[in-house]
Amino acid sequence: MTNVELLLGPLLRHVDESSATVWVETSGPCVVAVHTARAPTFEICGHHYALVVLTGLEPGTSTEYEVRLDDRTVWPEPDSRFPASRILTLPGDDGHFRLVFGSCRQPSTLPSLGDDALIRYAERMRELPERDWPQALLLLGDQVYADETTEATQHWLAQRRDLSQPPGTEVADFEEYAHLYRETWSEPSVRWLLSTIPVCMIFDDHDVRDDWNTSDVWREQMREEPWWAERLRGAFMSYWVYQHLGNLGPDALATDPVVAEVLEQPGDRTAVLRELADVADDELSGVKQARWSYVRQFGRIRLLVVDTRAGRILGAGHRSMLDEDEFTWVEQHAEGDVDHLLVGSSLPWLLPPAISDLESINEVACGRGGLRARQAERIRQAVDLEHWAAFRTSFDRLTALIARVGRADVHPATISVLSGDVHHSYIARATFPERVRSAVHQLTCSPVHNMAPRVVRVPFHAGWSRTVTRMTRWLARRAGVSPLPVEWERQIGPYFGNAIMTLDLHGREAVAVLERAEPHGLVEHSRLPLTS
Repeated sequence: MTNVELLLGPLLRHVDESSATVWVETSGPCVVAVHTARAPTFEICGHHYALVVLTGLEPGTSTEYEVRLDDRTVWPEPDSRFPASRILTLPGDDGHFRLVFGSCRQPSTLPSLGDDALIRYAERMRELPERDWPQALLLLGDQVYADETTEATQHWLAQRRDLSQPPGTEVADFEEYAHLYRETWSEPSVRWLLSTIPVCMIFDDHDVRDDWNTSDVWREQMREEPWWAERLRGAFMSYWVYQHLGNLGPDALATDPVVAEVLEQPGDRTAVLRELADVADDELSGVKQARWSYVRQFGRIRLLVVDTRAGRILGAGHRSMLDEDEFTWVEQHAEGDVDHLLVGSSLPWLLPPAISDLESINEVACGRGGLRARQAERIRQAVDLEHWAAFRTSFDRLTALIARVGRADVHPATISVLSGDVHHSYIARATFPERVRSAVHQLTCSPVHNMAPRVVRVPFHAGWSRTVTRMTRWLARRAGVSPLPVEWERQIGPYFGNAIMTLDLHGREAVAVLERAEPHGLVEHSRLPLTS
């Protein structure tokens, strides 16, 4: 009998005071054991996975773990230069909490993109004592690039199909997505890092395709492509398996009907995820799409991660970043007695002000019909004018929510919107017409391992210029854009290299640190107290 192998993972996903989940991919069916917990694998499209749920852990403890497949130890790897993988449960008290975040990571096999900030972080972390390790890692989109594959992946694709036929060198289905995840997460340093820091994830456009759901025109154009339906199906199915499943804690796992259908039933469960995928992008089906947004509680710190891609309403009569049910859910979970509210949005809420104005102007032009609207749509797709400001009603609603939470009698010390996507990093502080008691910031960190073309760096710099902003504000008024409900000013950045950002939270104090990736390691770029 051939031994089953560990193909990918372990990934440490949801961790709280007394429980943890560990995800793996294996080469065949087996029983996976992690510490004292066991789980059988489940099958999707002939691939085998397991999510092992550990309960009954003690708060504030460190538990080293192995991974066993049918009682054969396969992790840690022999002669590994990294410490043993371990689970650090949250302490019962409200002590120091460290969260690391970033977005946009191409595989480390592309050295032309510079130093990989995630690898640099892992290399540093292995030398640090446990007390200095972060309690969470948040990856804010573009975990894989389905539309920009490496040469190695293109060679692999060519063994499967004719690359002269659409979609060419882009991925086409679940099988090819599975290959992407394995390529991206198999680098040894990153693999150890993901086995040791609890990781939260959300997708962005390149996890599916560049400009995913930019507009109703874009969506209809893609639906005309004969290969698109299977591509989108593979995107949602693989996202559920590789990313979304691990975002759920034990309570959510126990009540999720799709989890029950996939993890608790025998046989290949492909049909269940195909059905989920087919309704996830169909806002007109009358079936509630899957909710990809989720909330994590770290003591008195709340992380609310918002899906800004799959749930968009794109009809000409009404455009929204989220559907009504999802927006209401976000509003309900943003309120409460916490010291810090962290809102994870792959797309920045606050862009450079001039660019924000141009996105809102473009939205107005796209809605007016005729030749001007068609020209505006071409511009929208060409230069990615599709962030919160391009959904101005949603921008205003999110702004109102943040202001309402921040001016309540019981309010967080800080409200931080954590984002990526735009291939540069910055921090901006928001101010409101009426007094808001919380310190409110936009923290953007991107890329982890990619680059911003030099041609876009000039407009991103100019977008912060007060002179340029005065001009775009005048143009916005002329175009009929409503006055802004918030103003903001840059405090750090823009920085265009590969980077990682850390939030250190202690009591009601908060400090953000931006570090750039260099050949010899991470170097501090800037540090900002958020509560001063």
